[in-house]
Amino acid sequence: MQAKFQELKNRLIEVNDINAAAGVLHWDQSTYMPPGGAKARARQTATLSRLAHEKFTDVAIGNLLDTLTPYEKSLDYESDEASLIRLTRRKYERAIKIPAKFMAEVATHTSESYQVWTKARPANDFERVRPYLEKTLEYSRKCANFFPGYDHIADPLIEPRDFGMKAADVSRVFSELRKELVPIASAITSQPPADDSCLHKHYPETQQLDFGMVVAKKFGYDLNRGRQDKTHHPFMTKFSLGDVRITTRSKEDSLGEALFCTMHETGHALYEQGINMDFEGTPLARGTSAGVHESQSRLWENIVGRSKGFWNCFYPQLQKTFSEQLLPVSADEFHRAINKVERSLIRTEADEVTYNLHVMLRFDFELALLEGEMEIRDLPSAWRERFEADFGIVPPDDKDGVLQDVHWYFGLIGGSFQGYTLGNILAAQFYTSALESHPEIPNDIEKGEFQTLHNWLRNNIYRHGSKFTAPEIIKRATGKPMSIKPYINYLRTKYGELYSLN
Repeated sequence: MQAKFQELKNRLIEVNDINAAAGVLHWDQSTYMPPGGAKARARQTATLSRLAHEKFTDVAIGNLLDTLTPYEKSLDYESDEASLIRLTRRKYERAIKIPAKFMAEVATHTSESYQVWTKARPANDFERVRPYLEKTLEYSRKCANFFPGYDHIADPLIEPRDFGMKAADVSRVFSELRKELVPIASAITSQPPADDSCLHKHYPETQQLDFGMVVAKKFGYDLNRGRQDKTHHPFMTKFSLGDVRITTRSKEDSLGEALFCTMHETGHALYEQGINMDFEGTPLARGTSAGVHESQSRLWENIVGRSKGFWNCFYPQLQKTFSEQLLPVSADEFHRAINKVERSLIRTEADEVTYNLHVMLRFDFELALLEGEMEIRDLPSAWRERFEADFGIVPPDDKDGVLQDVHWYFGLIGGSFQGYTLGNILAAQFYTSALESHPEIPNDIEKGEFQTLHNWLRNNIYRHGSKFTAPEIIKRATGKPMSIKPYINYLRTKYGELYSLN
């Protein structure tokens, strides 16, 4: 059986290598590729997508999985071998329901759509990208319908990103969370807003990016296995466990843009760099779900990166870097500025209290689009109406409205956004459990030391990769299923102090 297992592993590594090559092309398209390369790049990514899908759905892999079933049953559930067979079977049984031709079509389309979006957003031209988005919706529905018998058409699209959750589960969690968040947001936004003018002076890009990388390295990001580049919409990508890259974007009149983008993507990268190296090239060598992955980006960006203890250590360094801009600003003023709560337009720039309302809007729109209750042409007006109802402000244009996120323009509609809010919830739950094991972590952070926290996360989450499902990881790491309570307690404590809430 060992020979059969090794044959399966070798085949999976071949599929991974093709997908990694496609990942390099995507990274290049999002960073350095000249616009003239767009047409050929769409064809190239489609070819690689088709080849990877054909290799993974080859009947030989199915036969190997059948042959290895007795071997899997003879192993401990938690063994690496049993876990790889189990995960591969789950992915294989899903993949064989999707034709390779469809995968190639989607890859071609999304590559073209992304290139159009990069021009349409700065031009505030929704009509330019609307036909592509309509086609994306068609592909999304078609993909879902490869899996008949679903409770909701979004379920098959949520499943690969957050396995074990359906649209009804997400809606239930969001409804529960919304009841808690809205009163907190209302109590804070009814007060005079915090002064964040110190963040909107002139901050040269090079110094911003350099400081962000100082923080990333302190968090534990290994630059021997990573690098950072600029892009339109920041992301982390991995080509191997030895090549995990992050991207960021900057605005010279907004100090927080590049800094917190870098922290966010570093959190993703720490997860991938922390995976057991023995999993290299196999389906085990990646984060287990969108929600768990986002928990790491949000934990390092917000719970650590926006904490008072963190800035007690790093603010003097930031002041030295930007002495003209920040010497007159105290650490307390700066801390309050980076934690300003306001009803804002842009999801990626939203504060911790209102951020999830942005996600809920998008999730609800995905359901409505997939159900046919909303048409693509109605998105801009629906966006403005819902935004006014939820935030009390109206987006002045589509650039900062329906065009702001890349997800629908470089992927399918459905399952795109729920992971962000699940990640916020899980970030607090994981951090709370880390503190229970290591109460000294806040003191370490104030000294600029992150190894204890990083080690706890690596031992309890990172090293396992996709060996366990998200519910299994959560239970193993915290002893409990996912709960919003630690997150609500975190928000009430932190913002209760900042805004003198009862």
